[in-house]
This record gives sequence, C-alpha cells and structure tokens, in this order.
Amino acid sequence: MENKELEKFVSGFAEQFDDTEQSEITSATNFKELDEWSSLVGMSVIAFIKTAYDKTVTGKEIRACETVEDLFNLVFSK
Repeated sequence: MENKELEKFVSGFAEQFDDTEQSEITSATNFKELDEWSSLVGMSVIAFIKTAYDKTVTGKEIRACETVEDLFNLVFSK
C-alpha cells in the first residue's frame, strides 16, 4: 500500500520539474541537489502537495527534508 502511495508521490513531485527527466527522480533522490531545484520549484511542490493531498507544508519544512521520501513522510505524518 505505502509503496504505491510513495510511487505516486514521487511521480507527482517529479512533474513539478520542467527540465529534469522524471526517471532521474526516485524516493532516494536528494532533491535539493538537482540542478533545477529552486524556490519556484519549491512553490510548485507546495502547491502540488496542497492540491493532491490537501496538506500544507512550509518552505522551512521542505528545507528540513533531504530526500523525496523524507518529504513524503512529512506529508503523511500530518
């Protein structure tokens, strides 16, 4: 169950990037090391989480995460 949710989350997260191949982004990806990571992409991720999961995360919470899975765990702990 959780694996499917994680895969869905990773896919939705990856869709927020215009120039990064979705296949490059996995649950273990340190998203802040991606060339395309920026505050604008961060805002898109916040909007994606709000729209897809009806959860609110802050920039500070995102900065505390290292990997996409960390972010997933944050969202599902709310």
